Amino acid sequence: MGFRGFPFAVRSQAAAVACLGIMTVAGACLAASFDDNIKAIRAVGSEGKGHAAAISAVKELSLGSAESLVPLLKAFDDASPLAVNWLRGAFETVADRQLKTTGQLPAENLQTFIKDTSRSAEARRLAYEWLIKVDRTASDRLIPGMLRDASPEFRRDAVQRLIKSAKTAQEDKNVEQSATLYRQALDGAVDDDQVNAIVVPLREMGQQVDLQKHFGFLTEWYLAGPFDNTAFKGFDIVYPPEKSVDLTAKYEGKEGEVTWRRLSTTDEYGVFNIAKLTSPYKGAVMYATANFASDKARPVECRLGTPNAWKLWVNGDLVFGRDEYHRGTQLDQYRVKARLRSGNNTILLKICQNEQTEEWAQDYKYQIRVCDSTGAAILPSPAAAKVSSAN
Repeated sequence: MGFRGFPFAVRSQAAAVACLGIMTVAGACLAASFDDNIKAIRAVGSEGKGHAAAISAVKELSLGSAESLVPLLKAFDDASPLAVNWLRGAFETVADRQLKTTGQLPAENLQTFIKDTSRSAEARRLAYEWLIKVDRTASDRLIPGMLRDASPEFRRDAVQRLIKSAKTAQEDKNVEQSATLYRQALDGAVDDDQVNAIVVPLREMGQQVDLQKHFGFLTEWYLAGPFDNTAFKGFDIVYPPEKSVDLTAKYEGKEGEVTWRRLSTTDEYGVFNIAKLTSPYKGAVMYATANFASDKARPVECRLGTPNAWKLWVNGDLVFGRDEYHRGTQLDQYRVKARLRSGNNTILLKICQNEQTEEWAQDYKYQIRVCDSTGAAILPSPAAAKVSSAN
């Protein structure tokens, strides 16, 4: 029947309420559309799965306003690398259009997002790259406070600023100030090139630096072996140490009885040269175990460098392995996610050497460090330092 028969004021009020209801529904539809588009992008998979829906979603999201920029950034959280690429494209399209048409971006909102360390590091960096386009003072305001940031890129920027200041102080013959600045930079440095740029001048000043501790290398191990790896068979064979780590046990090895031997390394980068420590066995499998005492349960990264085939267990759980030989060695060559429990944790490494006789194929070594996702060292707790004899 509509509004006919009602006084004009009542009809007007009713029309306003109806209009408001339509606007509310429309707003809800738009919000749902945005959320649905985000879901379509986050669901995109490899081999073309969901790509058509993602393309459509990106087109719609790319038409968004400045208010959609931070929600797009929030969608990066826990998204796959492929989905992140789609989201980045939508964000940059919207941001670029806003910058060209208005010369502005929601700087305050972007800065708030950047400061939220719980958010995706990649999204925070993207927000920063666009923020500095409209606010040249943002770098000086934000970066100095990011020395121990959850984002490796932000940490690196903060460290580099301190290195630059330390060099300037050094050139001005202000040794004390320079050393202080280098020490501050070292506190946040996780990349080897920056660490080296800090350590060299510090040592020239007579300062002591413990690189083993700084990087978190494990330097005390028990080794057992060699076991047989002729014809590459050892990688898949389950030798006794894989079943149970018993430091008092005796095993039948490749060349007779073997036991666990306690060894340590003085190498600054925690390298254990098995060929030199035990003898250069070829076609061999060695096991190495170490205890890591943690003051709490936590996620960690075990970062490994080796030219040999390997498997790694943490508390009896196989976390990763690589059946490849002689691909070179470098710091943080492999990054393996694991989880420590509170108290003692048993780390077990199986490392295999093949039978190649070339000079370049003689390396039989490894290095392992424990760190967080940025590469900052996590050191064992001194409260529980005994080597555990069980998984």
